[in-house]
Amino acid sequence: MQPFDKKQLLHESIGYILEADLLEEMSHIAKIRETIQDEVIIHVGDTLQMIPIVIQGSIKVSRENPNGEELLLYYIEGGDTCAMTLQCCVRKTDSQVKATAMEPSLLLMFPTAFMSQWMDKYPSWRTYILQSYHTRMMELMETIDEIAFMRLDERLLKYLTDQAKLLGTMELHHTHQEIADDLHSSRVVISRLLKQLENKGTIQIKRHRIVLNTL
Repeated sequence: MQPFDKKQLLHESIGYILEADLLEEMSHIAKIRETIQDEVIIHVGDTLQMIPIVIQGSIKVSRENPNGEELLLYYIEGGDTCAMTLQCCVRKTDSQVKATAMEPSLLLMFPTAFMSQWMDKYPSWRTYILQSYHTRMMELMETIDEIAFMRLDERLLKYLTDQAKLLGTMELHHTHQEIADDLHSSRVVISRLLKQLENKGTIQIKRHRIVLNTL
């Protein structure tokens, strides 16, 4: 397998945002990380040494309590970074979130020491980070709205639709327990609601997979 060209990967994913000098500097210090599906990239409580930018694939960012229960916060995709890990980096605090690969993904990892330096040195990096904060904040507000104002069956259907769009497939290999964890519900309740969606003709429940009939 040919080695990855880090400069080309950066140009293709965020080259339209950042200055050429910054892209050059990033290409020299970036470390490539390939993940498998369901690989945990960042755990709650980790001391962050490297910050990821997603090149290919998608990453789920969630909160996790001491009992291991999770609440989905948002996803990051190609060209995105995780605003909450950046915040921990700037404040020099341990990670407050868990980041998990939704699918085989390709990341470029950057030492945290450069984050603040680039904020002062490159206007485009500052704009990129501020836009990332804004995007993640809007997604968090959407998550709060869903929890506060939508019925669980509505949240479930939206979740399945969003997953299909995110992964680019109508066939999801999510277990009922995984869906329950993301929606902070129980497997029994999710299984019952999935069966209701199947009875309506919205989805098909197959062995180890869920097939959406339409988006």
